[in-house]
Amino acid sequence: MTKTFSQADYRYMTRAIVLAKKGVYTTSPNPRVGCVIVKDDEVVGEGWHQQAGHAHAEVNALAQAGEMAKGATAYVTLEPCSHFGRTPPCAQGLIKAGVTKVIAAMVDPNPQVSGNGLAMLAQAGIETLQGLLETDAKALNVGFISLMTKGRPYVRCKLAASLDGKTAMASGESQWITSQAARSDVQRLRAQSCAVVSGADSILHDNARMTVRWAELGSLKHQYQEKDVRQPVRVIIDSKNRLSPALAIFSIEAPIVILTTQLENSHQWPHFVEHIILPKSQCGQYVDLDAALKALAEKGLNDILVESGMQLAGAFIEQGLVDELVLYQAPKLLGHAGKGLVNFPHVDTLKQAKSLVIKDVAMVGHDIKIVANFNRET
Repeated sequence: MTKTFSQADYRYMTRAIVLAKKGVYTTSPNPRVGCVIVKDDEVVGEGWHQQAGHAHAEVNALAQAGEMAKGATAYVTLEPCSHFGRTPPCAQGLIKAGVTKVIAAMVDPNPQVSGNGLAMLAQAGIETLQGLLETDAKALNVGFISLMTKGRPYVRCKLAASLDGKTAMASGESQWITSQAARSDVQRLRAQSCAVVSGADSILHDNARMTVRWAELGSLKHQYQEKDVRQPVRVIIDSKNRLSPALAIFSIEAPIVILTTQLENSHQWPHFVEHIILPKSQCGQYVDLDAALKALAEKGLNDILVESGMQLAGAFIEQGLVDELVLYQAPKLLGHAGKGLVNFPHVDTLKQAKSLVIKDVAMVGHDIKIVANFNRET
């Protein structure tokens, strides 16, 4: 049967998606969810999921609606949960509140829910529909969906280069190719990610901290308090145990995961540093990247940002492990001697080139920002 939704339905679900977007920088690794409760063509309650472990969107909306929820319609961007986690089932809360209709933008990909929430509502006599603005709702939670359906995180790879595809001068000088506006945009990418992944080379060369820098978040500083913007888990691939606790990255108390093939115990590491031993890649020198992503998935990290040099970024891309490329190109030309963007040791012919589908092109300051997905059909 074809689902039909009214203009009012679209309007209220659009509002629910706007609310869900408020959680982009705070809810990870939980999904971003918004809820609007409507009675007699009037919004009586709104809510969004703010942080993992806190009340879900439906609970917040019902609290605002109070008694007005009875006989109302709830618009939710994600199917209401039906199981007990850190909070009670939202489907049960909607039933208890007396809503008569629930419209979900998408079914929850979590096997613990996946249709069970809507079934619970239907069994209680509540009319249920799903699929309204589904594409928009899915775009909010690509990491959560990837983890639930593929068992691996959604991987973005951020790269920055000149117009001729160079990331640094031959000497290694690279600060700064892109503009302050582009670097602020990268801070927002970090802030929305569960984890930021880099290699030991980048950490040693730049003495990088890999944190979200509050001072560079631009307009976000007016929308969130500093304490509410979470720091992503910092993940370092250190196949050869070259890192030491003396580096700047270990001076900031926030979770760090070091992925290696063999742990040397000569260092006294801070309490927030975790080591995970992984198998070697087929070449026998480096961490197996597929195993690395599975290890991060087991920790519930579902939205990963790779920020690294040409070797590690190239390895992730060449092995087909990157879902989305975010490329910043500065209006500069560095010449033929500059360092390249990515290293593909096994790409020798044009037929082997990695093909992408461009999703968006925008100006960020004076730089061009290109967002593209890898074309898996080529």
